[in-house]
Amino acid sequence: MSMIERIKEKARADRKTIVFPEGLEPRTIKACAILKAEGIADPVLLGKPEDILREAEELHADLTGVRIVDPEFDAKFSEYAETLYELRKMKGMTREKAAEVAKDPMYFGIMMVKCGDADGLVSGAVHTTGDMLRPALQIIKTKPEMKIVSSSFLMDCPNKEIGEDGLLVYADCVVVPSPTEEELAYIAVAAADTARTLCGVAEPRVAMLSFSTKGSAKHESVSKMQRAVEIAHRIAPDLLLDGEMQFDAAIVPEIGAGKAKGSPVAGRANVLIFPDLQAGNIAYKITQRIGGADCFAVLQGLQKPCNDLSRGCSVEDIVNTAAMTAVQAQNG
Repeated sequence: MSMIERIKEKARADRKTIVFPEGLEPRTIKACAILKAEGIADPVLLGKPEDILREAEELHADLTGVRIVDPEFDAKFSEYAETLYELRKMKGMTREKAAEVAKDPMYFGIMMVKCGDADGLVSGAVHTTGDMLRPALQIIKTKPEMKIVSSSFLMDCPNKEIGEDGLLVYADCVVVPSPTEEELAYIAVAAADTARTLCGVAEPRVAMLSFSTKGSAKHESVSKMQRAVEIAHRIAPDLLLDGEMQFDAAIVPEIGAGKAKGSPVAGRANVLIFPDLQAGNIAYKITQRIGGADCFAVLQGLQKPCNDLSRGCSVEDIVNTAAMTAVQAQNG
């Protein structure tokens, strides 16, 4: 069974409610029909029911049992608007403005998650990452122990001898362009938690990557990763985390033993933290396109899960992301 199928099985075992603000988007409608039919999640589509049902009929998508909510006319609208006002009034939000903003499906969906009427949110088939992340940070906020929202890419590689039976978790690949050493440390801790709770990795082993292994090169960017290691050890002293190290030293046992003798991580890493977004983004695409890995992305660090899609996503991508969001919700 592949990693994503295992995640879907987890989702089915404790089904969660996932809200989709882009309710009229054709791929999203098809995905919600699949999610309901296969028992992966209980989807909620936001938008005008008559428009969504008309689109579903044209798509031959069976939305039987799928909840459709028109934000402006939902019974919870006034409650959400008032809650939004209370949350944002110190930032200049008025009740009138809150009532207007709450009509926006993205904000309404975020409020559903905030108020416990949905367990997670998935968007991005139409909207940008910022369109979702901005209200999520304003309303749901980061976990108390986490100072930053970042991403992890779950790389399910054909070579099962690397990582955790072929699984490597890459971070951060899409959110934070130039993380500070403190941000790198929090990204590492979050990625380890993603590996543990979402992928079922019993023992995350985190490598902080560089072009240097254990001081083999001298440069400020190397020193930055070394400082990130120190900070991560303070934040999560029980986490198996080491660095700085090169990619091959992190995942190849023979090279790890030679370059980082005695390291609890070298040669055995299953979570890889890149020094910046350029490196992470390039690496995941190389692993996907040349290495033949299946690739799945999630956001991490929010108090409740909200995940972003590529605007070029497929129906299958939406189903997979919803399943991962549901499993994240299971783990609080």
